[in-house]
Amino acid sequence: MKEDGEISGLSEDGLARRALEDAEKAGMETAWDRLQAQQPQCGFGETGVCCNRCAMGPCQADPFEEGPERGVCGADADLIVARNMLADIAAGAAAHSDHGREVAEIFQKAAENGQESGGYGITDENKLEKVAELFDVDGEDASREELAGELARRILTEFGTHRSGLALIDRAPAETREIWSELGITPDSIGGDLVEAMHRTHMGVGADPVNMLLHGLKVALGDGWGGSMIATELGDIMFGTPEINQSSMNLGVIDENMVNIVVHGHNSVLSEMIVQAAENDRLNSLAEEKGAEGIKVVGLCCTGNEILMRRGIPLAGNMLNQELVLATGAVEAAVIDYQCIFPSLVESASCYHTEIITTSHKSKIPGAVHLEFDPETAESTAREIVKRAVKRFPERNSGRVNIPGEPKSVTAGFSVQSITEALGGSLTPLIEAITAGDIKGAAGIVGCNNPKIKQDKGHIELAKNLLKEDILLVETGCAAVASGKEGMLQPEASELAGEGLRPVLESLNMPPVLHMGACVDCSRILKLAAAMARELEVGIQQLPLAGAAPEWYAQKAVAIGSYFVASGVYTVLGVPPKIFGSSEVVNLLSSGLEEAVGAKFAVEPEPEAAAELIVDHIESQREELGI
Repeated sequence: MKEDGEISGLSEDGLARRALEDAEKAGMETAWDRLQAQQPQCGFGETGVCCNRCAMGPCQADPFEEGPERGVCGADADLIVARNMLADIAAGAAAHSDHGREVAEIFQKAAENGQESGGYGITDENKLEKVAELFDVDGEDASREELAGELARRILTEFGTHRSGLALIDRAPAETREIWSELGITPDSIGGDLVEAMHRTHMGVGADPVNMLLHGLKVALGDGWGGSMIATELGDIMFGTPEINQSSMNLGVIDENMVNIVVHGHNSVLSEMIVQAAENDRLNSLAEEKGAEGIKVVGLCCTGNEILMRRGIPLAGNMLNQELVLATGAVEAAVIDYQCIFPSLVESASCYHTEIITTSHKSKIPGAVHLEFDPETAESTAREIVKRAVKRFPERNSGRVNIPGEPKSVTAGFSVQSITEALGGSLTPLIEAITAGDIKGAAGIVGCNNPKIKQDKGHIELAKNLLKEDILLVETGCAAVASGKEGMLQPEASELAGEGLRPVLESLNMPPVLHMGACVDCSRILKLAAAMARELEVGIQQLPLAGAAPEWYAQKAVAIGSYFVASGVYTVLGVPPKIFGSSEVVNLLSSGLEEAVGAKFAVEPEPEAAAELIVDHIESQREELGI
């Protein structure tokens, strides 16, 4: 049994700590328990010098010269670390880009089949036309559906292996694209670059660490300016570009009087249909027959961020809340698609009455109910899922329901479009505030939770330290959820800002942290940075901007960090990447990258020290710009 002090050291989220107590009483194992059971973790793996790429291994190259210097094939520590880094970037970029490809395929079916596509359609016609222009799709004399169909076909070619270049990289300023061209890292093809990455990591192929890592940047750029950006743009066209809205966040959004359905994962094409099905009158009448007051859908992790942005649906928490939300005892169904989902969720749910429902053939879990989500049958599948949840309500044990607190209100929906509209129709007021020094610069805090760090502490403390230095924050993913649970997504939180930033926020009635969506929506941050750079006629690498991932854990975060740095954004990581077994790779990703792309990685686990690094960087950028 954990002592109170042990639990308090696991999470900054007070409601999460209370849920952890309930989880332990119920005998539910959590990520923190499994992390403790893994101690001590492998030092070779932590420094990136373990290689399992062929049957001659696994091999270790000892960076401390006390063991073998090379693997069986002859790979030294520098090559092993670089090869592992490229493989991680490729895996992360593949996850985002496969997500984007799936959205594009559903978009194509919505365009070609209309209502037969299962309820998907075109919501933002204006964005459809703008995106079509970027892909050189001629919409003259074409119906809305014809234009969408042609756009879908054009987009899907970018996911293949034909190396014709990516359309959306033209959004980047010319000064930034020139750097990519000189380094040979301009992405050619999402699928082609990914296939080549996996080829390069095969034993007996890539042997030059520099060459390996440059291709990693190319793959990462194909994620940020390709797969991820496509997923975001097509999601906006189908479901609506986010507008500023009001909602609520934390474990307290679970309602003990309602049938509660948690949607968890990353793909909005699933969660949007669940939200619509939960509004069905017949299903709500059935819920009342079963003793509930109605049906409530709440989000979790990044699919929660998606429906919060577009629909104002309450969000229960970030990645490390996925087991704790079950510990409320009031969740009838947890519906999942893919990414950031614990394989142990079925076991966790067995402590309660909750049913785990998987929906993607890519992400099945033994013991879960599987209801394949297909575009043609999306509406009927969503209704079936909601119906199953409603029928489960009578199985709830009311004596074990323990919702740990009240939800926090949040302001969300900050797409580039809604930010521009809030500023009066252009980014000029923002740029003028930065030039005047009222706002020193901006930082994007993104990424996951990691149980090695006290949950949310890295996000929250870094954000607070930057705000008092007059740095505007844009956030996505688990970082944005951490800020929401802390109350930092409310206009009232402007009191946390410094004397320059606070009046700007108060005049616009905006929170000090702008919630820009899910992890895949980091592409919105790229788009915002590019728009600012173009207006100032500079490259992104010259702007007073920075990025941070204080609690990252996933390969997707490696890809995100890499495309931020390759795009010219100085990025601070709170969790050390697995590269410290190679001094060459460490140097390449810091000073070497700065010389090449004008930005670099830094590693600083302590939030206050990380904030100092970011502030110093932003002030040096201001000096370089002469502002």
